[in-house]
Amino acid sequence: MDRNIVLIGFMGTGKTEVGMLLAEKLNMKFVDTDKLIEEKEKDRIIRIFQVKGEEYFREVEEEVIEEVSNYKNCVIATGGGAVIREKNYLNLKKNGILICLTATPEEIYKRTIPKKDRPLLMKSKNVIATIKEMLEMRKPYYQKADYTIDTTNKKVEIIVNEIIDIIKKENGKNKS
Repeated sequence: MDRNIVLIGFMGTGKTEVGMLLAEKLNMKFVDTDKLIEEKEKDRIIRIFQVKGEEYFREVEEEVIEEVSNYKNCVIATGGGAVIREKNYLNLKKNGILICLTATPEEIYKRTIPKKDRPLLMKSKNVIATIKEMLEMRKPYYQKADYTIDTTNKKVEIIVNEIIDIIKKENGKNKS
């Protein structure tokens, strides 16, 4: 498969975990744009946000996405806010099928709170309310995905199999 499988969606929806297993099962390379940003900046994302700010982070993210959008045969996991920028969406779309992973705000809270590396949630007094607010704001961007899968209360293997079924259907369409 030449096209990439691009996982978009809010933090804590399972993009990295699902992406790694999916890549392994499909014998594709796994690429995590957040990891690439950290490598490029030689710093953790939380520190980039703290020291240089969100706007700087988004600029670096845009450069990284422009680069990875030229890759072939990859499963790409993006940061939660990556597709807010139209340029990122268009770059990822030109050579990829976009699959949005979703989860309920409560599930996202459960998955993200143990990790203390979520800069956009750490300042919040009411994290669930912040998650709901951010989800609502990002909804129009996430809805541009080719497919959406709710990951709430699902095992990673089930989600991966759902994506594999989607890819099989897509490949069938492209052959006819």
